[in-house]
Amino acid sequence: MNHYPSSILKLIKSLSRLPGIGEKTAERLAMHILRAPRREAEQLSSSIVEVKDKIRLCSVCFGLSDTDICNICSNRTRTSSILCVVEQPADMVAIEKSGSFTGLYHILEGVLSPMDGIGPDNIRIKELISRISQGEIKEVVLATGTNVEGEATAAYIAERIENYRIKVTRIASGVPIGGDLKYVDQVTLKKAMETRHAV
Repeated sequence: MNHYPSSILKLIKSLSRLPGIGEKTAERLAMHILRAPRREAEQLSSSIVEVKDKIRLCSVCFGLSDTDICNICSNRTRTSSILCVVEQPADMVAIEKSGSFTGLYHILEGVLSPMDGIGPDNIRIKELISRISQGEIKEVVLATGTNVEGEATAAYIAERIENYRIKVTRIASGVPIGGDLKYVDQVTLKKAMETRHAV
């Protein structure tokens, strides 16, 4: 690749650091950016900077937002008595795309994984308990992954909130064991949400 000028090599190297982008794809993207009108390249550049400058975590659910409270948490038409607990913002987006859930969310930003040194204090369980203790929540849907860590996290949360006398359900059929929610198709995810069960 030494036949490219250093500025192109630098762009290829930067693009290849993105997840799922190998050297050949990075090279194709760099050539596309080079051939694109300057305005298009500037829009891409400013979009990246804008995301870095503006995106923060919602102060309520910890989802991605460009305001203090995200669009979902501030939407008064959502069912505020049902709270869906997910691992990451991408999981929330997957459920939203399925159109199967109209309640609110709580994003843990991870799962329990003692092998990796991740305990209850390393994810947003305290914040979840705080939200539940306010008394508005009537049902908690545990939609963590179906791998070992996701199941352990769901079981731990269910145990922690059993004294609050609220309904606790678990995302159900159709989500494969060991599956990651963001990779599950929308129809399967919709069915899983509709057929959730008590924990």
